[in-house]
Amino acid sequence: MAKNPGIRPLVVANCVTLIDQQIKSKKGLSSVVVKTAYGLVNALKPRMIEKSVNSLLDDFIEQLQVYYQYYQKEGSNGSLEQYLCARAGDVAEGLLQVTDQRAKSSSNMTVIKVYNRLRPKGKEHVEIAVPELGKILDKYLTNI
Repeated sequence: MAKNPGIRPLVVANCVTLIDQQIKSKKGLSSVVVKTAYGLVNALKPRMIEKSVNSLLDDFIEQLQVYYQYYQKEGSNGSLEQYLCARAGDVAEGLLQVTDQRAKSSSNMTVIKVYNRLRPKGKEHVEIAVPELGKILDKYLTNI
């Protein structure tokens, strides 16, 4: 994110919007746990999601850098979004490795408990978000 530090707040804001949209779009009984946890976090600490995204962003970018390098090397005719979508499972696992590591090093037992409760469905939720994440990266990549 060193090329243009003014881009970082825009990327963070777009990622927070993506998370909000993903949470709102969840349906069914299993979505109740996710929506409740997210609502609770937003009620108790309104900027926590934004701060968390900002805190994790460099590690996420590092994980995604590998895909971007392969994307460039392969000379793909499609967008980065399409490239990432074709590898959504692997992308999700890479991003979750970042959050898994952060959860392990957290001293906040409430955060750890909530994370561990939500983690089993984490890959599924992140995979669904990969197309929109790809759009965000396509939009800002030249400035990152």
